[in-house]
Amino acid sequence: MTDVIEISMRSAIADIPAVDWDACANPSGGRPVDPFTTHRFLSALELSGSVGRGTGWDPRYLVATKADQIIGVAPLYVKSHSQGEYVFDHSWADALQRAGGQYYPKLQIAVPFTPATGRRFLTRAGNEAEALSALIQGTVQLAADNGLSSMHVTFCSEDEAIAGQSMGLLHRVGQQFHWENRGYDSFDDFLNDLSSRKRKAIRKERKQAQRFGGEIKSFTGDEIEPEHWDYFWRFYQDTGSRKWGSPYLTRAFFDIAHDSLRDDMLLVLAISDERPIAGALNFIGRDTLFGRYWGCTEHHPCLHFELCYYQAIDYAIAHGLRVEAGAQGEHKLARGYLPTPTHSLHWIANPSFRAAVSDFLDHERQLINEEMEILTDYGPFKSTIIEEQD
Repeated sequence: MTDVIEISMRSAIADIPAVDWDACANPSGGRPVDPFTTHRFLSALELSGSVGRGTGWDPRYLVATKADQIIGVAPLYVKSHSQGEYVFDHSWADALQRAGGQYYPKLQIAVPFTPATGRRFLTRAGNEAEALSALIQGTVQLAADNGLSSMHVTFCSEDEAIAGQSMGLLHRVGQQFHWENRGYDSFDDFLNDLSSRKRKAIRKERKQAQRFGGEIKSFTGDEIEPEHWDYFWRFYQDTGSRKWGSPYLTRAFFDIAHDSLRDDMLLVLAISDERPIAGALNFIGRDTLFGRYWGCTEHHPCLHFELCYYQAIDYAIAHGLRVEAGAQGEHKLARGYLPTPTHSLHWIANPSFRAAVSDFLDHERQLINEEMEILTDYGPFKSTIIEEQD
């Protein structure tokens, strides 16, 4: 007799033992593929008040249990808006509401405020297929049973996208700009893969950035000091107020992250007169460096490019990593970051609305694929390099 898989929800990640959650989030052990689905990262979001009451991100962590063992989990949230997701469905919400429907609340499987690709249906080793299927079915059933308009899975892996589509979910393709490491020994080695004009432009930008009047330092693990977050909080607030109106993360997040996540972080600071004036925060995965936040209190030419993109490449070359530079930004193309597809899955309750969204996604997917081809051809690399990457 086959053991039944039970699906349940928890409203606090503390109600799920970290050892069980991380056995699903990081089944092979060691440094996780990405830190964003670890118990410690999601707990930092919750304990800091970045998610939870009043934020529009109401946690409902999904748990799949078989024979009294947790075999799968998923970071599930009830959403009352579409902020902090980076896969934009505002037009869908407007269309349904104009037609007399109610788009919110909706269900969202995601890492809040984090447009980084990774597994979203987290499964224990040896239970991958059955746990994935149970989590997908369970989430759709939850949405249907509660009369919700939709369920969304954002920045999932390509394998999950294929599996979800085979189970009837709608597949959406997006685009980001990632830097791929071709086994470079140095930054100059990377530059040698670029066209002469782009190579000269990057060298000029790096020289310009160094003229801000100070030095650039990188910190990780115990090198990061608590007072660094006082400066970075100012940088983050400046960027957040300009991009989103108000920052998504609270000040408390950085204090909690300092205690539980500093080994997962690379903090790059531009320091002038012994005080940081700009900074970029990255998270370190097993094979990838994830660029996340940037900000400054003084504006200097090209310093943004240096801290966010070139310092990330330097670190990635030294540690054998690739770089995901976050959402959007075609300006990254000239700096060696190539267009890369991202994936999301969607379930829509209303059949007519579902058909309209499906038609939209078919057209959008074609346009994005064409755009990625064009951007790749116009990228900074020599034509022989592009042919090898294709």
